[in-house]
This record gives sequence, C-alpha cells and structure tokens, in this order.
Amino acid sequence: IRDAQESRGLGDVYKRQLGCSLTHVLTASGLTKSFGPRTLFTNVSLQLGPSRRIALIGSNGTGKTTLLEILAGLQETDAGEIHKQQEMKIGYLPQELKASKGKNVLEEVLSGSADTNQLATQLKRLSSELEKASVENKSELISEFGEAQSRFEQIGGYAIEAEAHRLLSGLGFKTHDHNRDIGELSGGWQMRVALPRLLLTKPDLLVLDEPTNHLDVDSVAWLETYLGKWNNGLLFVSHDRDFIDGIANRIIEISGGRATEYTGSFGDFVVAREERIEYQKSLASQQAKEIAGTEKFIERFRYKASKAKQVQSRVKPLEKLEKIEIETEENAKTNFNFPEPRRSSRIVVEFEEVQAGYENQMILEDLSFTIERGRNVAVIGPNGAGKTTLVRLITGELEQTRGKIFRGKNVDMSWFDQLQAEILDPKKTVLGELRTVPQVDESGRNLRTYLASFGFRGDSVDSLVSDLSGGEQTRLALAKALCMPVNLLILDEPTNNLDLKTILWLEEFLLKFKNTDIVVSHNRHFLDTVCTNIVDIDFQKIQLFT
Repeated sequence: IRDAQESRGLGDVYKRQLGCSLTHVLTASGLTKSFGPRTLFTNVSLQLGPSRRIALIGSNGTGKTTLLEILAGLQETDAGEIHKQQEMKIGYLPQELKASKGKNVLEEVLSGSADTNQLATQLKRLSSELEKASVENKSELISEFGEAQSRFEQIGGYAIEAEAHRLLSGLGFKTHDHNRDIGELSGGWQMRVALPRLLLTKPDLLVLDEPTNHLDVDSVAWLETYLGKWNNGLLFVSHDRDFIDGIANRIIEISGGRATEYTGSFGDFVVAREERIEYQKSLASQQAKEIAGTEKFIERFRYKASKAKQVQSRVKPLEKLEKIEIETEENAKTNFNFPEPRRSSRIVVEFEEVQAGYENQMILEDLSFTIERGRNVAVIGPNGAGKTTLVRLITGELEQTRGKIFRGKNVDMSWFDQLQAEILDPKKTVLGELRTVPQVDESGRNLRTYLASFGFRGDSVDSLVSDLSGGEQTRLALAKALCMPVNLLILDEPTNNLDLKTILWLEEFLLKFKNTDIVVSHNRHFLDTVCTNIVDIDFQKIQLFT
C-alpha cells in the first residue's frame, strides 16, 4: 500500500510541530457507567494532558464512545469524578455529525478559530474608526489597534487562512472545493470539514472517535503524521493498528468492564498484555492451589473439636477471598466451514476500455484490467476517484457508458458495503435479520453457532437490531454478506466501526478464503495482511501492483 502511495508522490506528507500546553491536565477517577441492568465499565481512572497520546481500544459495545462523551462533558457519569482547569479547552469529534449548510467549506473551517475571528473583527472595526477619527482621538485608537494587532500576530492570525487551506488539502479537498457550500457535501465529506475546523481551535485536549472512518488511505497517512506531532493531550478511538502505532504512546483497553493502561505503541501493548495475562494465570493457579489446600483442611477437620478454632480461622478468610480473574480474549474464531462454492472460470472479471460516471460527470475512463480466479485484490485511491463506482460496475448495479465488461462463467457473488448496516430492520432480532437472507434456513448450518463467530453469543442473538451499537450492526451486516457460499466476495470498507477482534477474525477468514475477493479499504494493515494485488485508482488513471 505504501509503495502505491509513493508511486503517486505522496511520500512527503504535511509535517508541522504543534504548540504545547504545559498546564492543562484532565484527571478522571473511579468513573462508572451503566445502562439499565448492563454495566459498561466501572472504576475507570486516567490522566490526559500534554504529550499523552492515548488510543482507547476495546470490543464493540464496551462503552468507548460513552467514555469519550463523559470526558468531553456530553454525558454524566454514574460515579466517579473528573477534575480539570476551568479554562481547559476540549475539542471533540464524534463518529457522526448533524448535516450543515449555509457556509462554504473554508468559512466553516475558519469558524473553528474563534479567537482569531474575534480579533480580526476587532481590527477591522478599529481600522474603520481610525479613518473617521479626529486627531485628538487617534492616539487612543492607535494604541488599542497596536495591542490587538500584536495579539493577532502572536496567535498566528495572518497565517490562519493558509493553515486552513493546508489542513483541507491534507484531508483530500481540491482547491476548487474550498469554496463549495458545505450543504452540497455528503456526510462523510462534512466529517472531513469538521476535523480541520476542530484542529484549527488548537484544543488543550483533542478527543477523536474513529477519525479515519471517512478518510482514504492517503488522508489517513497525512492525519497520522499530523497527530504524531501533536503535543497537547490526545485521546482517540481507532481500530487501525498502523494508525495507532504511528500516533499513540499509550494504550487504554476496556475489557470486562475495566480499563487497563499500557505504555508504548500498539505493538508494545500486544506484548505487555500477553505478559499480564500470563502473570494473572500464574497468580490464579497459585491461588487455586492455596484454596484447594484450605478447603481440604476445612473438610478434614470440620467436625474435630480440637481443630475447630483453626477451621474457623480459615473459613472466614476463604469466604471473603476475592478470586483472581484472568482477562480472556473473546476473539471470534473461524470455527465453522462454509459449503464449498462451485468453481468459477479462470477470468472472473475483465474490463476493456470502460467508461462510467453519473449524469454529466465521467468518473472512470478507458479502464482496462483483468481479475483472475483466486486473486486477492485491494482497491485504493483518493475519495471520489472511483473506487465505489468500480465496485458497482463489477456487481452490475451501474452500467458502463462505453467499453465492455466480461463477467466469468459460474461466478457466484456476494458483496458488502457500508449502507448495508444502515438498512437493517431495527425491529428484527439479530437472528431474525440473518434469516432475511434467501435460502439461509435451508443451508443446513446452525445459525446460532454461525452468529457466535461474529460475537453474537447466547441470548445476544435475540437482541433487537435497534439495541446494537454501530459496530455490532456492521458485524451483523457482514454476517449476512458472508453466510452463503460464493466464489467472488466484494467488500467495500468492511472495517469501518469494527473492533480489533472482529477485524482480526475477518483477516483470518479472508486468508482462508481460497476464492476471489476484492476489498476497498483505508485500513493499511488490513489490506497488507489479506491482499496480494492492488488496483490503485487516481481520478481516471489506474495502476496495477502485484
């Protein structure tokens, strides 16, 4: 993936050392949050401040977003306290935003710099008043203007618009897009506007919930470099291991309702967590032996009067003993087998000088390439370059305006896109939604066992879709897409909203999938793991890497 980026001249991404606040620290202690009978987490304590870049990880539904909102002041905690300076500025980027309109893109980004805008307005007013002022009044106005101008220069006011343009360009906006009405943009692109607007406020603590979800590979690389230089406090949720490794110097994992902090990168976290679990196992084993010995003594001398005092001295401590719990990995396992699909022809899909687009805008032109049976193909490129258009051409949802598309014989296809999670029936249960897939009940498989592989275990298969988190809904949509045997699998951004454990499961599944798959994703580690071929689309140009 990085080779493909370098081939398009994207090796030198925007780098800039950011200012650092030395005083603003947020300390949380004993945070606990429940929804009804379900406790998300308990007794969470952490410290956020300068140079602490913390990645928050955990399975879908463990309360990561809830914790972010509590820290950002958008939700109340059931117990615990948060201490911070009153003037501490917290910038929060949620996963989804309300649609905006009425401003152009640049104006919306610049609105994030409130102090600069206020001083700019003041300077404009003072300049106007100076032109009209009498000689006697000019001295005081000149002094006020000088002070305002000095503050404006100190906070980089004259460079703020250039900064806004650089931020927008780094996140994939073309120069002519900077003056577009924000209301014309899709939800994903509006999220891209919200990010530079937030960065321009230069908050003392930056809190980001899945910031890479709406970014392409190049923009993710840019943001990784930018945040890697962030010197104020940073707390972010992400399931992209390369992104975490490039930014975080600490990891906090929420698991089993508890939060555990690790120092170092994601790679350091993996090693430290394994060591922690092994140590827990050792302590638990030693404790189990001691308990067994105590219970044996109690049982042996329970009815012996001469030993009654010794027995009682052991019974009470044993009743109060808190057993050591071992953190367990709840990774979904690829522990089921799909019925073998029929064999497709050698050529699965072939494009010859294909042109396609929407209305009067051509997205792809003179597109020619071949995908053969058994290939694992990654499709990458900037947003808007035509990745989803390519997928729609392959699936037949979109007709080309010129050229030929050959689909091979005996090609059985299944595809997943982000919209599939949005069209689940909120009134159905998890199991009921799976049963909407044609012929799934006749497949001969235990559907509950199948759903367990996607993290839906026990009674959770009877949960309503409306009660699932965003990541859980994505997992269910994936379960529907993968439940029938196919020899061509197409996945468009499958890792968005998925937790690391489910991404690992999907990686394992695709590595075992011996047929043809085409994957559109911005998750570089995921693509590097599962794909051996790359189709790089860059606005009507295409390159193949093998």
